[in-house]
Amino acid sequence: MRLNPAVRLSEYFMPTLKENPAEAEIASHRLMLRAGMIRQSASGIYSWLPMGYRVLRKIEQIVREEQDRAGANEILMPTIQSADLWRKSGRYDDYGKEMLRITDRHDREMLFGPTNEELITDLFRDGAVSYKDCPQMMYHIQWKFRDEVRPRFGVMRGREFFMKDGYSFDLTVEDGLKSYNRMFVSYLRTYAKMGLQVIPMRADTGPIGGENSHEFIILAETGESEVFCHEDFLSLDPNAEAVNYKGDLQPIVDQWTSMYAATEEMHDEGKFKTEVPEDKRVSARGIEVGHIFFFGTKYSEPLGAVVQDKEGKQVPVQMGSYGIGVSRLIGAIIEAHHDDNGIIWPESVAPFQVGIINLRVGDDACDEACEGMFTKLQEAGVEVMYDDRDTKAGAKFADMDLIGLPWQIAVGPRSLKNGQVEVKNRRTGEKQEVSIEAALELVTAS
Repeated sequence: MRLNPAVRLSEYFMPTLKENPAEAEIASHRLMLRAGMIRQSASGIYSWLPMGYRVLRKIEQIVREEQDRAGANEILMPTIQSADLWRKSGRYDDYGKEMLRITDRHDREMLFGPTNEELITDLFRDGAVSYKDCPQMMYHIQWKFRDEVRPRFGVMRGREFFMKDGYSFDLTVEDGLKSYNRMFVSYLRTYAKMGLQVIPMRADTGPIGGENSHEFIILAETGESEVFCHEDFLSLDPNAEAVNYKGDLQPIVDQWTSMYAATEEMHDEGKFKTEVPEDKRVSARGIEVGHIFFFGTKYSEPLGAVVQDKEGKQVPVQMGSYGIGVSRLIGAIIEAHHDDNGIIWPESVAPFQVGIINLRVGDDACDEACEGMFTKLQEAGVEVMYDDRDTKAGAKFADMDLIGLPWQIAVGPRSLKNGQVEVKNRRTGEKQEVSIEAALELVTAS
């Protein structure tokens, strides 16, 4: 999907709020509402307005690119699934009231899919015949629904959410674990490209099932649960070196799992104190941004997903599943990157890279300078928002800090008399008065 590279704020639907909404309990929910990114349409269900939808698509594209690099193939499965498939796997009743059950006009029992293990297994079973059809990795990015008993925290725990779920099919356990490692490494690199420092933690498999499972956690004061880890995780960079996904990834996985890291459900206080020096112990709040599982034949056996091996014997395939909450990630990124004035977007997911602020709309010199920069930034391929509204300067500065674009260029009559404009870096807060040419060079070089 191609995003509009440049917009004028006077023509853009961005209904910002000055005050914090009463219903918002955490920073990301407050700021997404105040920045005009989302609006609630029902409990735990949101409409995505232009600014929010733009960020959603940027995150989706990063996820897609990294899945493709890891060798997964993109598909699209339906949101509505047959209850019969879920009965075959034994999970239809396990999900309880979280699953939205539907009966169509022919009295067929259907459901709004909370996940897709059954459906993808059925697809693979119908299309795979022999060991030559393995390994296979597929994913899709789609809206899902889980009827949370208490939706809260905005998009962090909503009922309808946008998710990437991927699945692997392998002939042997050994090959299945190689696929698991590919997704493990891919996830590390995906989050790093969004400006997030994640920590993989051994996790409970829950209703998905299986034995091998890791949650990918970011540290944030408003995290859902307490987590414990070695401080050295915070300095690891998964993108420091190139990765060959067809090579041996076990050394990378070993590096990221050799130190202590656990959610409160899996935490062992004695082990934590034994394995981690006191000055390296981190006890904090964490937000889950992804979850991967290797569950062997949990679904392939009951659903009959078998292939013929090299000896001619029919064997059930080994499977794994890999989830990333795309819409949830927006909330997580904001929790990790904000201040008292608003959001501070990492450049890779920012809705626009630069915001131009015209401090005197109607002034010929200001209008001309802003229009010129607006055009040149577009031509340079820089995503730019031009605040051309005829409103007070204070409101413009407040809105620009609130929406958190990485760079701001303020254009006013006084500075222009000296041939200069003010450039602000949103993350550092640093301001400098430079020429228009220097301003353009500064923001295009970042």
